[in-house]
Amino acid sequence: MTSLADRLRGVVGPPKGGPYENDDRSGEGDDRRDRLQPARNDAAEILGGEWRESRGRKFLLVERKYSPGYRHGRVAVADCLPPWPRVELLGGATGKTIFLDLETTGLAGGAGSYAFLVGCGWFDGGTFRLRQLFLSDFAAERALLESFAELADGADCVVTYNGKSFDLPLIETRFALQRMETPFAGLPHVDMLHPARRMWRDEEVECRLTYLEQALCGHERQGDVPGFEIPSRYFHYVRSGDARPLAAVLEHNRLDIVSLAMLTARASQMLDEGPSAATTSREACGMGRLYERAGLLEQALACFQRARTVDAMRAAAILLRRLRRYEEAAYAWRELIAMRGCPAAYSREAMEALAVHHEHRARDLEAARDFALQSLQWPTTAARQQAVKYRLARLDRKLGSGTCSIPF
Repeated sequence: MTSLADRLRGVVGPPKGGPYENDDRSGEGDDRRDRLQPARNDAAEILGGEWRESRGRKFLLVERKYSPGYRHGRVAVADCLPPWPRVELLGGATGKTIFLDLETTGLAGGAGSYAFLVGCGWFDGGTFRLRQLFLSDFAAERALLESFAELADGADCVVTYNGKSFDLPLIETRFALQRMETPFAGLPHVDMLHPARRMWRDEEVECRLTYLEQALCGHERQGDVPGFEIPSRYFHYVRSGDARPLAAVLEHNRLDIVSLAMLTARASQMLDEGPSAATTSREACGMGRLYERAGLLEQALACFQRARTVDAMRAAAILLRRLRRYEEAAYAWRELIAMRGCPAAYSREAMEALAVHHEHRARDLEAARDFALQSLQWPTTAARQQAVKYRLARLDRKLGSGTCSIPF
């Protein structure tokens, strides 16, 4: 009886032009497999790195150094040098910052996916250094992780792009599977995807790092490899030993890390300069959200007032109310209602807030009743409608009205 493997070989046929030298197919069994050796080109020469060995296993190390005058589009390394006093507003910490980006065998995550390329960069004096660890053989994963852990040791902060949901969980899984302690335990982590969405997201364009690289740095990639194609290029190398398609993958990874460092520097510098650093309404509103989250309410308010968008005006009104500046909050709610394109939900919220203000603070019951009535014209939940009707009934009693004015 033939095995399933034999039947599959009969259907598929022998490999044509496979990556094996000295392929004497006349042999059989284990002797034949032992003689088959991959005809691999020199990955170190093609990718511009050198082999490192640990525990008898080899991985490739590629290093680059970017001088202070190196320009990424219109932004130079010298423009981005730390320290960044306001990096804590992004969730980071001052000190040595590692910028991390992985290239993996798939986007699904879990134990079945692993990082075949670990790229990290950091500022060293006036230069930016970048190191890439390439896993040419899965058996060398532990050696690669040990080398990376040595590099990450002593870091005060790690920065990623979408790393909270992907990069860090994946690499921490790999450390756990190798029964190694992760170097990121307790380390402050900045996922720049979230501040970037607040400050620079275009409603018509997904907030990709390549988009921000072009919009903020003025750097447009030429011949960049699409992200979905990266795993297949690695698997091609595993099957054939041909490292040439991986050169574009390593360059893609390097550009991502350099862009991430410059993006982080830009956000930190703007937060340090204050609300006047915002050049667009989107930037001003995003900075306001970051200041508000950090408890810097006056700076947040200045940003919202600078933005002058519907979302910013609503945020300003809520913040003024938190600061107990009730008259200014009422003015902001009125401005919000008058703004073009104000959503129905915001208008209803503003009407309800003004009804509360005029009933309990301004003591203008007629105005409170008018705003409460107007709030009912907007669709809302039954519970909220009932709350407004209770308010109207109470206002009618206070006004001494003998008739009920609530529209049931």
